Amino acid sequence: MAKFLPLAQAVAENLNDGDVAAFEGFTHLIPTAAAHEAIRQNFKDLTLIRMTPDLVYDQMIGMGMARKVIFSYAGNPGVGLLRRMRDAIENSFPHPLAIEEHSHAAMANAYEAGAAGLPCAVFRGYRGAGLAEVNPNIRQVSCPFTGEVLAAVPALRPDVTFIHAQKANKRGDVLVEGIIGIQKEAVLAAKRAVVTVEEVVDDFEGLHPNLTVLPAWTVTAISVVPGGSHPSYTQGYYARDNAAYLEWDEIAADRDRFRDWMQKNVIEAGTEDFAARVAHLRKAA
Repeated sequence: MAKFLPLAQAVAENLNDGDVAAFEGFTHLIPTAAAHEAIRQNFKDLTLIRMTPDLVYDQMIGMGMARKVIFSYAGNPGVGLLRRMRDAIENSFPHPLAIEEHSHAAMANAYEAGAAGLPCAVFRGYRGAGLAEVNPNIRQVSCPFTGEVLAAVPALRPDVTFIHAQKANKRGDVLVEGIIGIQKEAVLAAKRAVVTVEEVVDDFEGLHPNLTVLPAWTVTAISVVPGGSHPSYTQGYYARDNAAYLEWDEIAADRDRFRDWMQKNVIEAGTEDFAARVAHLRKAA
């Protein structure tokens, strides 16, 4: 059952050096605050899973936390490259980084398989694609009933998944609205799940049909972090901070500037900084 914990404690109790960890959010509800807390606690040797690595994985990779990334599409959305990730792949800085690249469909199916307790995902995909030539974890199987050749990839079973959501109720159930992406499956596939939320409410009212409710028994820990997905957005709370994504391209392009920015804005900052950023965004709006 879910426990309500300060974010620093939730991360310390559920993430370990060498873990396979997913910080999931598909353009929306990206768990930035959780990733920053992991950076402050200086975890190492992580295998990071994410459908769309963006700024938070660029930051974690640049800080030397990752040994491998399992992903589909890596980039700064709407801007361009992930420069720290590219530096690690091409120049082994700050150390070598192994990569396992998939399509979005493969990642989604692999999470589904993990959530179902299956060893692999079988689906139609990768026909005519070249990824199988560089990724040995993309295999082919024949349907025992029709003989159709299908794609197969290993199930994704993270040691821990981190997501951000709009609300939790006092029982520990979590409500996710808007672009949900693969958060539900990533939580169900994981051994442990930590959720940051904008607020805690007595109960969920006026439920919208486009939502997911994760029951308390699927969640290990909940931390209340208003603004916890900034600079991504949380539907109903704040918009995407496009300027931050543009700025990141310049920050990440230089190793020294990157380290200076991380020291000031992540290492020396705290979770209260997220609420301040969102207050600034709302004032500007």
